[in-house]
Amino acid sequence: MTKCKRDHGGGLDAAIARFGGKRIGWIDLSTGINPHPYPVPVLPADAWTALPDRAAEAALIDAARAFWGVPDTADLLAAPGASALIARVPQLRPPATVCIPGPTYNEHAAAFAAHGWRQVEDTPAAARVVVHPNNPDGKLMTAETLPSPDADLTLIDESFCDVAPTCSLMTLATQPGILILKSFGKFWGLAGMRLGFVAGDPGLIDMLREALGPWPVSGPALHIGTAALTDVDWARETRARLAEDAARLDALMQIAGARVRGGTTLFRLYEVEDAAIWQERLATHRIWSRIFPYNPRWLRLGLPHSLHWPRLEAALA
Repeated sequence: MTKCKRDHGGGLDAAIARFGGKRIGWIDLSTGINPHPYPVPVLPADAWTALPDRAAEAALIDAARAFWGVPDTADLLAAPGASALIARVPQLRPPATVCIPGPTYNEHAAAFAAHGWRQVEDTPAAARVVVHPNNPDGKLMTAETLPSPDADLTLIDESFCDVAPTCSLMTLATQPGILILKSFGKFWGLAGMRLGFVAGDPGLIDMLREALGPWPVSGPALHIGTAALTDVDWARETRARLAEDAARLDALMQIAGARVRGGTTLFRLYEVEDAAIWQERLATHRIWSRIFPYNPRWLRLGLPHSLHWPRLEAALA
């Protein structure tokens, strides 16, 4: 089995071990998770005590279809997090070649490598993966600019696309071999709930459904997800707030000497002279950031909670 190095945000325990302090005193800006999460509603008692029922699952799927505009001819599946789907997609076809334009979220390459696939550049390939918008630079694609158009299997990862819904490629979900991945934890800020979705080719999604087995999504996640996906006012207000906060963060970083390289309104990518030095400087203020092994000048920051702006401003002063 081929192994691919995984590199993620988070890792706050390692930061604490290196720089000291306690978890409650740290601000974790190394991920792209909304710092103002969706307010969890009161749940029925049986959400915790009973096996998830079909009616609650159907309500969640209906809400997700409406929110993302999933075409009627495309299937839709809920799962215990987008990562659970990423790990299983390479099993849908026999191992061959896969095109994953980078740099990008490296869990896709790791998942395909673990199942014997060989990654190639933008040439004809049996499978392709597109992260849209891309992580970490926020690059957006169109149907016309997708790589490897003749691929038999296409995964379009829209984990961060809820901040820019008009850019979604969901209309492609009607085409054979195409899967559109959606994350719940990032935009709604409830990553610990572990909820993700995939829309697209009914045959492929049937295979994923079989692989996940019965009751893949917990009862609480079914109820919370349904409430959140039907709250269009919260989503609209959240997009506006994220845009304002992203602009504020860009201004702070540019004053401090960084150059904006891209990102989304959930995370921002900056170019600095030495990202490791910037990370250490912020860490002395108990603020954790994201750097990348493939580019020593790139620094990525998520958005701070409204209460944490003064600490970040002081750290950058």
